[in-house]
Amino acid sequence: MKKLLTSVVAAVACYAGVASAAEINPAVVYDLGGRFDRSFNQAAYTGAEKYKEDTGTEYRDFEIQNDSQREQAMRNFARRGMNPIVAIGFSQASALEKVAKEFPETKFTIVDMVVDLPNVQSVVFKEHEGSFLVGVLAAMASETGKVGFVGGMDIPLIRKFACGYAQGVKYSNGDAEVFQNMTGTTGAAWNDPVKGGELAKSQFDRGADVVYHAAGGTGVGVLQAAADAGKLGIGVDSNQNGLHPGSVLTSMLKRVDVAVYEAFEAAANDTWEPGLTILGLAEGGVDWALDENNESLITDEMKAAVAEAKEAIISGNLEVHDYMSDSACPM
Repeated sequence: MKKLLTSVVAAVACYAGVASAAEINPAVVYDLGGRFDRSFNQAAYTGAEKYKEDTGTEYRDFEIQNDSQREQAMRNFARRGMNPIVAIGFSQASALEKVAKEFPETKFTIVDMVVDLPNVQSVVFKEHEGSFLVGVLAAMASETGKVGFVGGMDIPLIRKFACGYAQGVKYSNGDAEVFQNMTGTTGAAWNDPVKGGELAKSQFDRGADVVYHAAGGTGVGVLQAAADAGKLGIGVDSNQNGLHPGSVLTSMLKRVDVAVYEAFEAAANDTWEPGLTILGLAEGGVDWALDENNESLITDEMKAAVAEAKEAIISGNLEVHDYMSDSACPM
């Protein structure tokens, strides 16, 4: 995994646009919500498109409409000789495990879940670390001392985001209140912007003036509600600052784009390896977004505070609790 980690860090820095050493036929299977969810899936699409732009390598992709299509899509790609096949999202795990066993010579990469097979590469992220940073910013930007979180599907992974965020908020302001709502318990929770907007509005009505979402396409409604109410939203996965310039405080970047790019590049360069890769702040796998769309919202004091927290986390002087380690949050 050292080779993979090294190349991921390099890809984060420059998306190294080097021509492929070998011909590959890559494919991507998106999770529910589709390639243009402006969040998690779209980050994967961005990575695939970047690789295509840099190398001229075409790829195939598929947007599932229901859970039954996961296995079908992966099997069809494998039968057609697509390799590597990148599956986006934890919900792909059971289908991928079955199909990977049927096609042992095909390389599979899964993002957000671990599948222990000799032809599967698993990439997971330390979302709690990135969420901690945007929590620090939320607390500093809040004028009411009340902030919110809207999650998509109520699963441990999303509670991991929520817990990291709450820790960052409390680190910055121990008296702050953090409201939390999950959108639902099925895959539909990733693509319900109307409900996302309603949940955000309910938190604004309770006094929150900054709301962070980890809800896929549902989060588009959260950010819209924040803009409509004159409040601040925080995006996730992709850089969503530009969706509502001046109303999105920042975005918690989860570099799914780099994971996809690296899977393609490693397969082409014959450096692809199975096993587990964990990407956090130190590896460039998560971060926060600062650009022309939100620079007026971020003060020098906020920049300094988040830089200090980031350095402390990377050095090990500050440990952010991972909800998934014990299904509990200290906040």
